[in-house]
Parts: sequence; structure tokens; C-alpha cells
Amino acid sequence: MPSVLRTAVHRSGLSRPVRHALVSVSMAGALVAALAPAVEAAPAASNPCPKGYVRIVCVDLNRQSLWMQDASGKRTFGPVPIRSGRKGFATRTGMKKIFAKYEKDYSRLYHVSMPYAQYFDGGQALHAYAGAITNPPGSHGCVNMRHADAKKVFSLTRNGDRVYIWGRRP
Repeated sequence: MPSVLRTAVHRSGLSRPVRHALVSVSMAGALVAALAPAVEAAPAASNPCPKGYVRIVCVDLNRQSLWMQDASGKRTFGPVPIRSGRKGFATRTGMKKIFAKYEKDYSRLYHVSMPYAQYFDGGQALHAYAGAITNPPGSHGCVNMRHADAKKVFSLTRNGDRVYIWGRRP
């Protein structure tokens, strides 16, 4: 905290605990502001999602997150939280291609609604999930998103767009 501000807080007439709290909050804010550029740069530095595609959906299973990026690697959407395959039903990794899109779909195998389904590998798809994304144990291999996120990704992609998936579910 700059000395001018520290002096103003000290002379404010506030009680000592309140002054200490203000100083602590200001110091924490300064620390967050100083670290923000490093935190923002960290994912980009370790981003294994390939560049060179007009649109690509990037799925990081380690962090349970998804985003989209353009050919230069600039993020155009996200990151947003996801829920991937549970034990015994892993989400398959690698470079995939969206081959079918359905605004409303239903899994007859698992008896579940799959709004904004975008199939990328056999029966595995990106789609909305009605429950909380953090609900265990996970999907049957699909990449689940919140409804609004799935709707947005659906609106941004086309058949033939790439999906790159890496990592392992924690």
C-alpha cells in the first residue's frame, strides 16, 4: 500500500482492527493485481491445443475445462468447466472431428437428454448436462457442459471442425 494511502487510513479515525483490515485488503489486492498477468499467461504457455485451424474446440481433461481458439491460438470462447468420462468410461483423447450436430438428442443407451449434441468420436459427444457439472461420478465418455456453454459452442462450430482432447480426468 502506498505510504500516502497508509497515512490516510491511519488518520481516518477508524478503529485499529478496521484499519488493519483495510491495509490487509489493499495489500491482497495489490498482490492479486501483480500476479494477474502471470496467471493469465500460464495457460497459454502450456496450451497443447494445436494452432492452424480456423476453429478448434480444446478440451483439457486435467483441468476439466474447454475453450475454443482460432488459427493463431487466440481464445475465442471460454474457458468453461466441463465434466468428462468417469472411471471405466474415459473420454478418448486425440484429434477428433465433429461429424454430426443435433440441437436436441437423446441417448437410448443411457436414457438421458443430450441438448446441443456434437458427436466427435463414435458415440462420444460435446453436449449440455442438466445437473451440476461438478456432480460425480462423471459422464459415460461425453464432454458435458452447462446448458448456456453447450448452446454457445454449438452456435460457434460446424461439422468438420476439430476437437482436440488431452490429459486425464483427475
